[in-house]
Amino acid sequence: MAQLTKAAEERIIRLLILEGLADGEAISSYLEGRDPDAKTSALTELVGKGIINEDMVARATAMIIGVPYVELKNIVIDQDVLSIIPQDAQMRVLAIPLGEKDGLLNVAMADVTNVQATDYLSNLLNRPIRVWMSSEHGIREMIEKNHGDFSGISEAVQEGRIGASTDDQAKAKTIVQDSPISKALNTILSYAVKTKASDIHIEPLEDSLIIRCRIDGVLRRIMELPKAVAPALVSRVKILSNLKIDEHRIPQDGQFAVSVEGKEVDLRIAISPVTWGEQVIIRLLDKTGVSMDIEKMGVTGRALRSIVAGIKRPNGMILTSGPTGSGKSTTLYALIQKIKSEEINIVTLEDPVEYKMDGINQIQVNVDAGLTFASGLRSILRQDPDVVMVGEIRDSETASLAVQAALTGHLVFSTLHTNSAAGILPRLLDMGIEPFLLASTLNVVIGQRLVRRITEKRESYKSSDIETKGINEIVGDILPQISGDVASVSEDLGYPGLPVRNDDYYMLAKGINTKETPGGYKGRAGLYETIDVDEDIQKMIVARATSAEIMRLAREKGTITMRQDGVLKVLSGVTSMAEVNRVASDLT
Repeated sequence: MAQLTKAAEERIIRLLILEGLADGEAISSYLEGRDPDAKTSALTELVGKGIINEDMVARATAMIIGVPYVELKNIVIDQDVLSIIPQDAQMRVLAIPLGEKDGLLNVAMADVTNVQATDYLSNLLNRPIRVWMSSEHGIREMIEKNHGDFSGISEAVQEGRIGASTDDQAKAKTIVQDSPISKALNTILSYAVKTKASDIHIEPLEDSLIIRCRIDGVLRRIMELPKAVAPALVSRVKILSNLKIDEHRIPQDGQFAVSVEGKEVDLRIAISPVTWGEQVIIRLLDKTGVSMDIEKMGVTGRALRSIVAGIKRPNGMILTSGPTGSGKSTTLYALIQKIKSEEINIVTLEDPVEYKMDGINQIQVNVDAGLTFASGLRSILRQDPDVVMVGEIRDSETASLAVQAALTGHLVFSTLHTNSAAGILPRLLDMGIEPFLLASTLNVVIGQRLVRRITEKRESYKSSDIETKGINEIVGDILPQISGDVASVSEDLGYPGLPVRNDDYYMLAKGINTKETPGGYKGRAGLYETIDVDEDIQKMIVARATSAEIMRLAREKGTITMRQDGVLKVLSGVTSMAEVNRVASDLT
């Protein structure tokens, strides 16, 4: 609340009564019995008693002082605008950036009379600002909605509990047990869970500490903290993960679980020394809210038919590929969910077990105890399995055992890190697998990426010339691979009703940008390509063909590439061309 003189307070109270915004009798009655020597202001007491509220005072104060007023609950501010002022500065002076106009940055403040705070912001941003009046609780709510309530960190810094002396192990233990740092970490985790973030990055710079979250596959900076916070915050994570808090020279990995708003979330921790301290990466494995329905994940048409045919076979291998974070493990879980039955024994070997599933025997890799993918797979094959899932084929020994399992009558699921479905085949050959063994065991190989979904709050627009050209190039590549009229082609591809032809323009969708759906996106969908390993593909594998040659043959047989699948999803309103170009611009 603005610092006002007694005369200004009286004018505000009179204005509230004249405008009919407050009960004049209640105000008069309270002021008559008030101690004239009270140190707190009359306005503060009236707000505390509930006779008036902060919004009333802020609006009236703005009229008296002669500054514009804004009620923050009625507006939506773009995330790019909100990040103009660092989050710790927003909390320190209670200010929210509103946007730029006429060369000035408009800023809503709780105390527009505080000239020092205004000068601080102007110097911090190195630009002139124009102040608007808003209520304190409105600004605090806006900060919490967009960044989370990180007041615990500020409280710890202000109380002087965190300092550079935390290198000492005994001091660090005492510091990290203090409630402010515990609260700070809890609120960071809570924010990540609420926004469905997959990772939290705690990154030290020379003079500050940056907190970023990966939401829908894109990293977003959520706050910047004083550098003094870093040692205690990192130590708190180490203690919860049972890691050595006095070890700062080598990387450490750990894990722990938390319950946030009734959700059980497993956390994988990776701490490594960097130039300005220690970096902490936290991977969140939220077991709730993850779709295990392969169709809902974005697999349609030919890709879906290929995968379903592959998993119905009693033996062989189904392999998925893609970079880290492309949803490979989730795809495997969805496939297992589709075939799960009391009649078959399904055993998985994972590092870590990301999602616990009833009716599945899941084994956690433990390298320190000697339980690796290779040794675990040998053990699994003695447990009478029908279906085996290996979290990742990382080396030639695991690859060889997976092939042997498929040859001996098991259905094997696994993942590899390659850029495309066709890249799986030469990758396994490089691991020393004989071509004839590979050709006889592979059922289907899958390549995938993840794109952000356009939110339900959307609007249509006519594609630009560049977008139209890009779409027509991809559609032009699809058309030679298929035959039939447009309706039957669209149905066959799994996108009924789409204009799968060269057009002058297309009607596309874009999401409405809000603080709940930054950029107009919410959630993710997969882009998929599948290759059926039929007799012709088998001959190419035996001949040690390159991935490009294999993909060329697969496309002639009707395989839809990830980029093509992406354009089809753009036409159907699932995602945007910008998203497809972001994740699949290098794929043909």
